[in-house]
Order: sequence, then structure tokens, then C-alpha cells
Amino acid sequence: MRLTAIVLGCSLSVSAAMAAPAQTPGKTDKVDIVAVTGCLRENPANTWTLVNATDPTPSNANAPSPKEVASAPKAGKNEFRLIGVAEFNLPSHRDHTVIVKGLYIKATPTSRLNVTSVTMVAPSCEQAPKGPAAIH
Repeated sequence: MRLTAIVLGCSLSVSAAMAAPAQTPGKTDKVDIVAVTGCLRENPANTWTLVNATDPTPSNANAPSPKEVASAPKAGKNEFRLIGVAEFNLPSHRDHTVIVKGLYIKATPTSRLNVTSVTMVAPSCEQAPKGPAAIH
């Protein structure tokens, strides 16, 4: 019984350590929730990306209001990998312009969005604006 308690205690400590983000001096450990508009694309191995995406803007985790949808820019120059998508019906929005809200995980070469909502803006995708491509 004592061994079980020790193993459980170690397991909880490891889980807590893994869940805690690395801290950088002068920075908080807060992950921003953002909204990004772009073209939803399916990649091999059932992975999803948002291409021709706008810059991330501060938001909340809730689905956008009709006003947000109407005023959303349709395309940008960024690309994001989408994670945490199992509960969203992404195949129904493949190759549509969508607003994705989620936790913004900045990374190189491609940043990720841990999705909290997906809302269709248009049933097709806009072309990216002219200029150099950026991978956010």
C-alpha cells in the first residue's frame, strides 16, 4: 500500500511538472486566446492547417458573434497547424474560409492553435494577399 502511494505521488508530480509551462524571466506563463481567419486545409495523416491566415488577434474562446464574422478579414499570409480538433467536424469545412479561435502556441517553423471554436465565414477560400509569405 505504501508503494502505491509513492508511485501515485511521483506520477502526480511528473504530471504537474509536464503541465507547467517553462518560465522565461520577465514573461508570464499565460497562453493567449486568439482569433485567426484563413482557409482550412486537410493534410495527410488527418492533420489540419489554416493557410492564407490573418495575424492572430486577441479574443475569447467562444464562437464569434455574427458581427465578428461579417467584419473578419478573409485572408492573410500566415499558416497555423491546428491541434485539439477531434471534437470539431472539420471535414465539413474543408477548403472553406473559417474563423478559428484557440490557444496560440508560438513555435518555429509553424505555430499552432489549440482550437476552441471553428466558424465558417465563406464556402470557398480567398487568395492570399501579394507579398512575402510568413509562417507564424
